[in-house]
Amino acid sequence: MIPIQPENTAFLLLSFEGPDPYSLAGGLGVRMAGLSHTLAEHGFDTHMVFFGDPNLPSTEDRGSLRLYRWGQHLSHKYPLGVYHGEQEKLDHLTATFPEFAAAMVSDVAAQHKRLVIMAEDWQTVPALVETSDHLWLHALRHHATLVWNANNIIGFEKINWPRLAFVSHLTTVSRFMKHTMWNYQVNPTVIPNGLSHDAYDATPSKNPLPALRADITLLKVARFDPDKRWLMAIDAIASLKAQTIAARAIVRGGMESYGEGVRMHARHRGLRWDTVSYRPGWEEDLSLSSGDIIEVVNRIPDPVLRGLYHHSDAVLANSGMEPFGLVGLEVMAQGGVAITGATGEDYVVPYYNALVVDTDDADEMAHHGLLLMSQPALASSIRRHGPQTARQYHWDRVLEGLLYRIADFHTHLK
Repeated sequence: MIPIQPENTAFLLLSFEGPDPYSLAGGLGVRMAGLSHTLAEHGFDTHMVFFGDPNLPSTEDRGSLRLYRWGQHLSHKYPLGVYHGEQEKLDHLTATFPEFAAAMVSDVAAQHKRLVIMAEDWQTVPALVETSDHLWLHALRHHATLVWNANNIIGFEKINWPRLAFVSHLTTVSRFMKHTMWNYQVNPTVIPNGLSHDAYDATPSKNPLPALRADITLLKVARFDPDKRWLMAIDAIASLKAQTIAARAIVRGGMESYGEGVRMHARHRGLRWDTVSYRPGWEEDLSLSSGDIIEVVNRIPDPVLRGLYHHSDAVLANSGMEPFGLVGLEVMAQGGVAITGATGEDYVVPYYNALVVDTDDADEMAHHGLLLMSQPALASSIRRHGPQTARQYHWDRVLEGLLYRIADFHTHLK
């Protein structure tokens, strides 16, 4: 097996999402930003194609990383985000990417290197399949290794799995996803997501949560989606309050219409729902709020969010179906206490580095809150062990395993 090094390999990453705010719709954008930056930091010529901000340059160099903001005329046409105009963008990518990739393979081959083309999620499948055909047509296929990664299950029903498995090596982010993909008669390799350097940054010294004057302070940050089990979180808070515990939560959702149903459910359970905007000095707004649940209606800056992960008594990352569970790992990196679901969170050891809800019963989550209040030694132990776990998922360590896998893929050409 020949080691994968910058001298013999370059990378071309393909995804709808990327590092621009326009392109960040979830964990995939964070993954692509972290992976591309880490590859470039290790000296690999790295190229990333994504649907980026239409008002930024179409190409941008960041050291060894070159960004390609694809189809900017479509991003101008569809300004609401990366998945606005999704089908039109998908068709454009399928029509234009293969020729671009073939030209890059030819250039890289002239440098006596191999190009690894790594595509992410279902929208890139047609483009990747067409790229393989295009490379064969131009006698370039043996200079490229094609990899397709599943970051979630969205769009699985639209994929031609036999064709995709024939032209590329398949990977995914957790054992849960691997087992799910077995249902499609494919057997992917698990390569987890990673954390970037800033995920480990020290928390800000100022803690805004004492302004809430609560017995237990909870945090939930997720898009408004049934999979994120918002109603379960609401019911757990109501259960704690029914036991005369002053439980209060700061939440940050999104623009999804499901959010209104979440708010209505909270009011139905007798909980007060309040809204605030993040701003410097927002502790005063928190102190004036009478809400049991306080929704932050604008973006929380990353350093502040990391501080909330650390200072909250618990972060409710209780998804019902989670391909990987990046938020739980980010909480661990900050020495926080995550309450996770039990699907893709391979990194979790219950009662050691996190708490886990195995059912959809809100009382189980409420029980975990009571446990943290009555067993401070357990909370301290979790806060101590979490960062040790998170360090195992730094992108540098994940990349080390990825490069060994790529070397193995090189020996089994597709």
